[in-house]
Amino acid sequence: MLIAATADIHSPLFYDLFIKALDSLTVKPDLFLLAGDMINQGKVEEMEKISNALFGKISCPIIACFGNNEYEELREEIKQKYRNIRFLDDQSIELNIKGVSVGIFGSSGSLDVPTTWQRAHIPNIERIYRLRYELAGRHLERMRTKVKILLLHYAPTYKTLEGENPRFFGSMGCIKYENILINQKPTLAIHGHAHKGTRLAWVNTTPVFNVALPLNKRIVVIDLEKDLKPGIKKFV
Repeated sequence: MLIAATADIHSPLFYDLFIKALDSLTVKPDLFLLAGDMINQGKVEEMEKISNALFGKISCPIIACFGNNEYEELREEIKQKYRNIRFLDDQSIELNIKGVSVGIFGSSGSLDVPTTWQRAHIPNIERIYRLRYELAGRHLERMRTKVKILLLHYAPTYKTLEGENPRFFGSMGCIKYENILINQKPTLAIHGHAHKGTRLAWVNTTPVFNVALPLNKRIVVIDLEKDLKPGIKKFV
């Protein structure tokens, strides 16, 4: 099974890079994951370009979570209009891919230190982040699929933030998610948001992939058949 993943297209900022990355994709993925920030600063009209580009190239299921640039008030519109992409907003889904059961929990994720803007504009943001964390753990605990994927926008570990300014790690991810990775042992975790971070890190037996497009400059492809022994050893 081949999983392709990317994040942080921030269209129109990195749209041309996204198209180049799609054109350079030499394999046919079985699952395509988008880890948020497809558009930049709520420019919802840019989703049309992203959707059309994927429709012309990708024939497998496309699953996405929202990033901080897909503003809360726009998310229902995006979900209803772009039905070729399945958006998970603190939700999980189970798929059968090539006879293999795959469970995915998708969420924007949480921050240890909410941003100044979030504190000023989102009431009870700390409680929201705590509830998201708890929900992720419950969903993964209930999954009985062979493959379990944690799909977030914010980082679930500080390990993949290395390369960013350490002063801001708390406002780029939530280290408490490491407890979920250790206790629930998902097959892999995928996130974006960290444009200057690290591409891959391990938390216990779970590989965590930072698939941010500005970092990788390409679509990340993970081959489960070859590399799951018992965890993924590399990605191509």
